[in-house]
Amino acid sequence: MTKRLFSHRSGVNRGPNRLTVALEQERQKKRDIIDLTLSNPTLARLPFDAQALLDALSNRDLLVYRPDPLGLRSAREAVASHISESGLSTSADRIVLTASTSDAYAYLIKLFCDPGDELLVPKPSYPLFEHLARLEAVRLKPYPLRYDGLWHIAIDEVEAALTRRTKAIVVVSPNNPTGSFLKRDELDALSKLGLPLISDEVFSSYPLINDRTRVRSALESDQTLVFALFGLSKLAALPQLKLAWICIGGPETLAEEARERLELIADTFLSVGTAIQLAVPQILKIYQPVSDAIRRRTKRNLDALSDLDWPVSLFHLEGGWYASLKLPNIESDEQWALDFLNKDQVCVYPGYFFDYERSSVIVISLLVAEPIFDEGLRRLAARVGATVKKG
Repeated sequence: MTKRLFSHRSGVNRGPNRLTVALEQERQKKRDIIDLTLSNPTLARLPFDAQALLDALSNRDLLVYRPDPLGLRSAREAVASHISESGLSTSADRIVLTASTSDAYAYLIKLFCDPGDELLVPKPSYPLFEHLARLEAVRLKPYPLRYDGLWHIAIDEVEAALTRRTKAIVVVSPNNPTGSFLKRDELDALSKLGLPLISDEVFSSYPLINDRTRVRSALESDQTLVFALFGLSKLAALPQLKLAWICIGGPETLAEEARERLELIADTFLSVGTAIQLAVPQILKIYQPVSDAIRRRTKRNLDALSDLDWPVSLFHLEGGWYASLKLPNIESDEQWALDFLNKDQVCVYPGYFFDYERSSVIVISLLVAEPIFDEGLRRLAARVGATVKKG
């Protein structure tokens, strides 16, 4: 009998999906692809101040290793000051630095969950949670985001999903890909359930509309433990520098217990590099022009998308970098994506990547440079028009 060498949790299907195979085939043909899924800001033609970034990373103190499990005090103070500037009250003692929001999720799952415990996560949403949960040996239970012209958290369905093994509720504000922010009444209702809230707010700097009903952050709640996640990846468009942070909110006694336990978890891994911790105070002073450029571009591209005359419905969008489109129900979302790629050399996401239950949904990025975005839209519109006419 052959002994099993590898864990079940690492045994995911590593085979490519049909779209990945088709994309590789198109590239082998040396065809230029318009990538309307672009999410890497370093490739998005943004006005980075390269010299200022390099100067921020040039610090002789990085030659000395003085590890702090929660992150260097100077870095945490800079992050706390940045958060406080948005009107939220926090301190360096409530900040935990991590190398990424994925690391932050992993820390928080370790904080609350034993193997077999459950996390509630939104659906549709980014397909990261499944992998994180599997690697941490916990279960995911989705709760639906309902759409009636606006996106809503179905609070009654969140309550119905709770079991004795539910340890925390994940919210994403604005959600990826729906672009919907957490609203005050939703935060109040979720807080009353008595479970910790893990609030992913990495896109919160990029609202696309004004809405007085939304919260600035789940940190506005003082009824339950809240862990708000942020990072340089989206805020400063610097994913390669690998820095994110958890901000702890909620009742003081519980928040302090959480901080002490997170300190032990963080001390086990010490995953954040010294150079970026030393640089973050300066980076938080110089990132604004790039962030402003992203806001202008995403708003402009959303306007271009909204103005287009074609038989496609744009789901209501409040913020973030992505837009979801409902195409004519002639083909599946995967087939639409394959047609756009094979016939028009335009890459889009099929909605099932994000667990959209509706058929014929595609997702595109608003981060794409304007001329490329416009040409991609022109090709999509022409293909949809031709398909509708033929069908």
